[in-house]
Amino acid sequence: MISFECDYNNGAHPKVLEHLVKHNDAKPTPYGFDEFSESAKARIRKACGLPDAEIFFLTGGTQTNATTIDSMLYQYEGVICADSGHINVHEAGAVEFTEHKIITLPNHDGKLEPKVLDKYLDDFMHDGNNAHAVYPGLVYITFPTELGTLYTAREIDEIYQVCKHYEVPLYVDGARLGYGLMADGNDITLPWLARHCDVFYIGGTKIGALCGEAVVFTNRRAHKHFFSIQKQHGAVIAKGALIGLQFDALFTDDLYFELSRHAIEMAMRMKEIFKKKGYEFYIDSMTNQQFVIIRNEEVERLSRHIEFTHWGQADKYRTICRFVTSWATTEEELNELERFLQ
Repeated sequence: MISFECDYNNGAHPKVLEHLVKHNDAKPTPYGFDEFSESAKARIRKACGLPDAEIFFLTGGTQTNATTIDSMLYQYEGVICADSGHINVHEAGAVEFTEHKIITLPNHDGKLEPKVLDKYLDDFMHDGNNAHAVYPGLVYITFPTELGTLYTAREIDEIYQVCKHYEVPLYVDGARLGYGLMADGNDITLPWLARHCDVFYIGGTKIGALCGEAVVFTNRRAHKHFFSIQKQHGAVIAKGALIGLQFDALFTDDLYFELSRHAIEMAMRMKEIFKKKGYEFYIDSMTNQQFVIIRNEEVERLSRHIEFTHWGQADKYRTICRFVTSWATTEEELNELERFLQ
């Protein structure tokens, strides 16, 4: 059975594994204070064009979001995100488990709109009773979005200008950052993004690593006790070099971007296969997640041959199905998909 269920059910890219094996006997300093993690941080700083960026390695996306957001908020503050945002719909309340409310605003194609954000913050700041409410202490967006759509440079810049006006930092969830950066039609670069937010993370788990995410504090310093907060969240691993080594490999010779581009090329070919077969799309995605509307009886038939996600109901008779490519997707798998589609 071929799998287009997600982009994190593969192992790691061979170059990542080779780097791990090569240094398996190195006995590095624990907890991420090792030479390989420092090398990876230096490579990431160079790729971002930010020599002074503070970088921390964590193991997974939910852990990264909960830890980073908790570190940036006071007890009485919450985080703003689109109602379709990942922290709101697919993290089992991990952020709210840290006792920070998620303040949701309506999305448009999975995106938080600058004008909607501005109105909310303006209304809040001019509310004479806002001391009785949860204070908006952070704005969260994902790039790409939960629906595979992309913010334009103009949209992110407008969001960031709103954030700066109200002195609320901007955090970008980059679990699939590489896939967004390498997507057709994308008009931002990694250095540009680093200059237009206060913190973001580079996802490794979904792009060539066994596990691992790199949190990058850009225009705002990390909490001076971020490591301790990370420890409280169970987000510090003793063998910290495990993640550092992987990012060191991913950010050598542009491997991270090469793998990301491959997934996009596979996704665009997949998109054409579905179009040629006459399938309807739930949303127009230029990234590695494709959302296809399929009749229920066809869903049942395809499920016997292909693994994919049942995203939700389109209507009584049809299902929204998510098909995902990754750095490891092959031409042969796409040929198999085409063979099974009617």
